[in-house]
Amino acid sequence: MDSKTVFSKIYLLFLYVSIVQAQPTVFDITKFGAVADGKADTSQAILSAWKEACAATGSSKILIPAGTFLSGVVSVEGPCKGGIEIEVQGTLQAPPDLQGEGWFNFDHVDEFTISGKGTFDGQGESAWKANNCAKDPKCKPMPMNFRFNFIKKGLVRDVTSLNSKNFHVNVLGCEDFTFQSFIITAPETSINTDGIHIGRSKGVNIIDTKIGTGDDCISIGDGTQNLKVSKVTCGPGHGISIGSLGRYENEEPVSGITVTGCTLTNTMNGVRIKSWPAQFGGSASDIHFEDITMENVSNPILIDQNYCPYGQCNDKGPSKVKISGVSIKNIKGTSASALSVKLDCSSGFPCENVELADIDLAYSGAEGPAKSECTNVKPTITGKLNPAGCQ
Repeated sequence: MDSKTVFSKIYLLFLYVSIVQAQPTVFDITKFGAVADGKADTSQAILSAWKEACAATGSSKILIPAGTFLSGVVSVEGPCKGGIEIEVQGTLQAPPDLQGEGWFNFDHVDEFTISGKGTFDGQGESAWKANNCAKDPKCKPMPMNFRFNFIKKGLVRDVTSLNSKNFHVNVLGCEDFTFQSFIITAPETSINTDGIHIGRSKGVNIIDTKIGTGDDCISIGDGTQNLKVSKVTCGPGHGISIGSLGRYENEEPVSGITVTGCTLTNTMNGVRIKSWPAQFGGSASDIHFEDITMENVSNPILIDQNYCPYGQCNDKGPSKVKISGVSIKNIKGTSASALSVKLDCSSGFPCENVELADIDLAYSGAEGPAKSECTNVKPTITGKLNPAGCQ
């Protein structure tokens, strides 16, 4: 055997070994006692699989195979020795009477992925009937389907979040986190079921995602920076919202928000920035809504700096939140209300550097001719503005 042949065989051997080593170690929850009968609590099996996966060197995969698994609260944290993926092929169901703030809680984990065609079913119907948190600050918290806290390099891909008891997803303190081909589903009547809520996080991406729920499809809280939302379909729901801001002390600035190529259908609002009057300061800047289709949307374009749900605020003074650097371009479709464009900015801190370009929203209801209305703001208008106004 010549040296060239020997070298080729050695190279192929090393290549094979490297490929084998690159394959993640799989931890199937059924090997830890999980039973797909929809009755036995599998949370301990998931926690045991996580413990071993987190301690393993190299990449690891926790497998939720086909079938229906009942699971109580799962709370895990890093750091782990390598990247971890949870692949969900089946359905995980929360008990109808589950309590607490979160169902699946992930803290301080780097290089973390949730994937698969499976479903996280929060079984939220009983919780929605009992949810009065919007009116009663002493209410018991309802669990969200997912809480991601302080994750770096996270990915949620292909899975479905169904009927969460509260928000479907809460993202806090995360960096470089992507949602792709993610599905969120709950009925229009479900209470407080925001799709994805982001706060104090940097570099979050929401791509090719379908959200239908009973509250904001995407809600953007204080401290959110460099968020990109692209090709998201929203409806039913309350639209894509920045805020509410200014309700609490020491809120962090919101900046670098880009929402492009989205479609909103039969939603309560379209694209919205909202802040509370007369409370605390804050800012929202460098915000861009572009290439968005509205289909029968109430309040398609809305800045509301007098946001005061259920009369819970002191509305005797203007909002202290400063909004600036906002562009709203190429928004087309149909409005379910005559007031298609409403920019209601603060009299104490008027909006600055707001641009409206190529807005074409048709209205054919009984409220009279369509109109735009602007208060405490002088937007730059280019191209078409239909309905006219705001000059």
